[in-house]
Amino acid sequence: MRRCLLASLLMATVLHAAPVVPDLTGPNFGYDQNTQETVISGGARLVYGPTVLTADEIRYNRVTATATAIGHVVLTHGPQRVLADRLSYRLSDGFFQVEHARLGEYPVYVSADSAAGTKSQITFRDATVTLREPDPFAPTLHADTLVYEPGKRLSADHADLGIGPVRPIALPHFEQHLDEPLLSYVDFTGGYRSLLGGYVGAGLHVPVTPDVKLGGDVTFYSRRGFFLGPSGTYDHVDADQDVNGYFRSGFISDHGERGTDVLGRSVPADRGYFEWQHLQTIDSHVTVTADVNYWSDSEILRDFQPREFYPLEAPDNFIEADYAGENYVVSALTRFHPNNFYLVQERLPEIRFDLLPLAVGGGFYERASASVAVLREDALLTGPTQHSNRYDAFYELARPVAPTNWFTFTPVAGGRLTYYARALDGKDTYTRTLGEAGFDSELRSSGTWDYKNERWHIDGLRHLFTPQISYRYIPQAAKGQPYIPAIDADTFSPYLQPLDLGDMRNVDQLHRTNTLRLALDNILQTRDPQYGSRNLLHLNIADDLRLSRNPGDKALSQVQTELNATPVNWLQLDTLEIFSPQQGQHRELGTGLTIRDGGQRSFSFFNHFLRGQLEDYGFEYHEQITEAFEVVERLTYDAHVRRFDQQVVDLVQNLRNTWRVHYEIALLNGDRHEGHLGLNLEIELIKF
Repeated sequence: MRRCLLASLLMATVLHAAPVVPDLTGPNFGYDQNTQETVISGGARLVYGPTVLTADEIRYNRVTATATAIGHVVLTHGPQRVLADRLSYRLSDGFFQVEHARLGEYPVYVSADSAAGTKSQITFRDATVTLREPDPFAPTLHADTLVYEPGKRLSADHADLGIGPVRPIALPHFEQHLDEPLLSYVDFTGGYRSLLGGYVGAGLHVPVTPDVKLGGDVTFYSRRGFFLGPSGTYDHVDADQDVNGYFRSGFISDHGERGTDVLGRSVPADRGYFEWQHLQTIDSHVTVTADVNYWSDSEILRDFQPREFYPLEAPDNFIEADYAGENYVVSALTRFHPNNFYLVQERLPEIRFDLLPLAVGGGFYERASASVAVLREDALLTGPTQHSNRYDAFYELARPVAPTNWFTFTPVAGGRLTYYARALDGKDTYTRTLGEAGFDSELRSSGTWDYKNERWHIDGLRHLFTPQISYRYIPQAAKGQPYIPAIDADTFSPYLQPLDLGDMRNVDQLHRTNTLRLALDNILQTRDPQYGSRNLLHLNIADDLRLSRNPGDKALSQVQTELNATPVNWLQLDTLEIFSPQQGQHRELGTGLTIRDGGQRSFSFFNHFLRGQLEDYGFEYHEQITEAFEVVERLTYDAHVRRFDQQVVDLVQNLRNTWRVHYEIALLNGDRHEGHLGLNLEIELIKF
């Protein structure tokens, strides 16, 4: 009987020149003469290409190529799955209509009173949607009308947004890319810190357009008051440009114990901060970058946002636009200083042209740069503000000579001209011209060994050894110092500074140079099935021999050594050492050691040593207790004062793959801005 019905249906389809030929199966077949529909009941199934429809009963009209499914309806098309009480499906174009529908297609889960559409766009009425995973604690959206474009976006009218059944945020219109959560940023915090008192806070971002999320943060501190401010993110990509960035802020009328700032001044009662970061690329040639940070005082983030403070204790403020040509870069930079508690060399602005190394014939290569800058530096409490208008140009020629494939010798010669329109010591203007001569050379050698070690995943060894010698002679670099406003001047750094005249950033305070630099670069590698080779060890040693010296300089500079070792994927060692050969002592030493046991646990040890100033040690331990719980322990020790500055235990819970919950206790010593005891509960939406 089933075969006869299918044969009749196929013949009728051919006669009507329609290619719609579904596969209909089920225990009971019939035909309704009134509606001219084939009726399959008792567990019916329709298959048409990648589409599968099952129901208690399916009625199929061969003239309209429409199937009507009733009872326990399931429509599957690839990863898309629709459940309903009743469904009408048109095979010719995939259009369907459903009642009391539920749709699941990662990352979207929708329930609605009704729905209609195709596999490329579906419109729901009276719909509730959850992204990622349906859960009572997941962010949800309810809308009178919801339009779903699989793989692209959601848009809704008259929507309510919230957590689970609680949706307090009303939005007249809503649009959301599917690669982002419904609420791009949600967190709740609560706890206690000895100088802030008890506190409770929340943060939220909601989409206002597909590319813009706006919201804010508010926290109440029992000993300080309300700390609140707007925040937001934006991200837009099209064929011509890519734009992304964020801003955040916080303001408080602080009635607590505020103390003093880094300059010893009293911290004001009205306090706040604003941060904006922006990155934009246009037509692969133009890049615009901005980093703006306003702080009312040096302690505002240290007091209220310590996690944001410690990575960057003195924030920069600049806006820069770069145009990258075929072999050159033109840039405009303004660097300004809205904060008044640390020194900044402002550029108001600086326009710069850089010619990248370019072959000019005869084996020669040239590079050049030119800039115009308006400079300003406020000396804060120590002296008057300095101003300078500076015009600077540099040109260099190099001629590499490679007699063999393992040796290269490159003589270089260059010159730099700098004009100051606001000179000092009785001069209105001052022009400085400098020349340099020198060379760069390197010797490349290698050795291989057929050594194998399965436990350490070593498949052969290769040692790359590259000695490098550079020399620069700049005899008159220090001339004209009394007439030059020293804004781009020397800054403290234990590391070896650039040798080349065109790379020196202390333009306004140069020194006579007659220096030979020796560097030994060592790389030990093994074969890697994925990347071709893998570095097991990288050791670089460099030192300067000063053939002429400035007052206080030694003939030999401090030796700089960098070591990076990753002999296996579970062990990593990084070391930086600055050693003084004349005094036979370490000037600086920084180490980091990390040991991992897969994703189960990891141990990290680090230290920072700077003679006479700093000697810190610390460790961090991670342990994945269960699939849902992880513990993190952090400890830091200040050997100068023999004190544990930080002892922190943080229990992290993954709550239903939707929320990350931190239960943290911290014992703190040291600067009173830190307090001594911290108890923190933080709940944040997991970012996918």
